[in-house]
This record gives sequence, C-alpha cells and structure tokens, in this order.
Amino acid sequence: MDRIIKKLASHIFLILMVIISVGPFLWLISTALKSPGENIFAYPPQFIPQKITFDNFIGAWNQIPFMGYIINSTIVAVATIVLNLLFASLAGYPLAKMEFKGKDYVFFAMLATLMIPFQVIMIPLYLLVLRLNLVDSASNIAGFLGLILPFGVSAFGILLMRQAFMAIPKELEEAAIIDGCNVFQIWFRVLLPLVKPSLATLAIFTFVGCWGEFLWPSIVLTKQEMFTLPVGLNYLQGFFSSNWRFISAGAIISIVPILIFFLALQKYFIGGQTQGAVKG
Repeated sequence: MDRIIKKLASHIFLILMVIISVGPFLWLISTALKSPGENIFAYPPQFIPQKITFDNFIGAWNQIPFMGYIINSTIVAVATIVLNLLFASLAGYPLAKMEFKGKDYVFFAMLATLMIPFQVIMIPLYLLVLRLNLVDSASNIAGFLGLILPFGVSAFGILLMRQAFMAIPKELEEAAIIDGCNVFQIWFRVLLPLVKPSLATLAIFTFVGCWGEFLWPSIVLTKQEMFTLPVGLNYLQGFFSSNWRFISAGAIISIVPILIFFLALQKYFIGGQTQGAVKG
C-alpha cells in the first residue's frame, strides 16, 4: 500500500512539473493563435482560442525581414558549429589520449573557465573585436566574423570530446599506429567516426546557444540588415510593445529551426550524452 501511495505521489509531482514547464509555452502558442478580439490576459487563462487565426504569423512575418534574420542566424550558427566541432575535437584528443608535461594543469585551467560568466569578459572581448575591426561597420563579412570567432570553441565542448575520446580503447589507436597512421590520421579516420554521438550532441548544444544568443549580437551589430533573429525579434517588440500576438507568433517562428535541428540529430543525442557523462 505504501508503495502505491509513493508511486502515486511521484506521478502527481511529475505531472505538476510538466504543467509548470509546458504552461508558458502553451500560453505562447495560444496567444499567437488568438484573434484581436480575444483577451489574452484573461484570468483564469484561456488556452484554447475561441477562433483560431494565423493572421498573427503573417502580420509578424510582414513587419520585419524575418527571412534575412533567419539567414543571418543560420550563417552564424552553422559556422560556429563547424568551428566548435573542429577545435573541440582537436583539443580533446591530446587531453584524452596523449601524455605530456602539464596536461592536468591545462585541463583544470580549461575547466576553470567554465565558471567565468560571459558578462565578466564581455567588455574586454568587445574591445578586442573593435581593435581587430571585426564589426559590421567595417564590412558584412567582418561583422559575421565578430559574431562567430569569439564562440568558435568552448570549454564545455573540449570536455565533452575529451570524455568521448577516453571511452575508446587504447588498442584501436595502437592498431592504427601499426598500420602506419600518423596522429592526424588517427584523429580523423579512427577516432572521429567513433564519437559521432558526442559530435551530434555538441552540435545541438552549440546550435541552441547560437540561435538564441541575444546579448553579444545586440552589442556588436549596428546594421539592421545584419541582425540575427533574437535581435530582430526585439526590434519587433519595439514597434509593437502592446501587440503580444505578433511577438508570440515571432517567437514561435524562431523556435521552429531549433526543433527541426534537434529532430534531425535526436537519434545521436541520448547516446552522446551518455557517452560524455558516464565514460572517462
């Protein structure tokens, strides 16, 4: 009997957590689908619209250059993912498989950077970007480089790839050496194909981080045509501070690429998380 009560209590607790977590998202969808005549701030909240309309999506899409912002965000996200996968795997390989003096110090120093908030390094990083002229006032390419390069590699990515490489048996590396592979060939031909789940996991985390990043692009960008999607959505809010239907519709549009990217790589995601968290 006690076991049934405990199980029932745990299920009720989990259901409450789901409601609390999903509730704001449901309200967002409901607001985006409501017609102008409905009260979106009604109490208690009315999640089901009286009349479903998609005019809010059309209106939000026509008010700001959504496609341009999506293209800008895609360029930044894809380039950042490529750089992160390349540099994190290159840095994680020696930390996992090679022996050299000061290896532990390098590893712990890298881990220490995880505890530094971005706001602490934001001003020095901004001054560095200005000195290197990596801003959109110089050129559009320079503007993209200023958005991409500061996030081209992360300590989290290096840690994730190190743990993935450590899970691979040493015998595979020794067999590759006997077959005549050099260090780069071992990294590229032997190890990387075996850590695809971790690479996919890192790609998903990097994409979500880049796609939703607002603070850094809002600091370095000055041209409206260079805005990424989060900055563009804020611009929409500035024009229509009272029209929450347009803002909700724009927010939902911005979420769609994240869902598509996650669904495309979800089969690797759980395996990558387990590989990075358990082994090593």
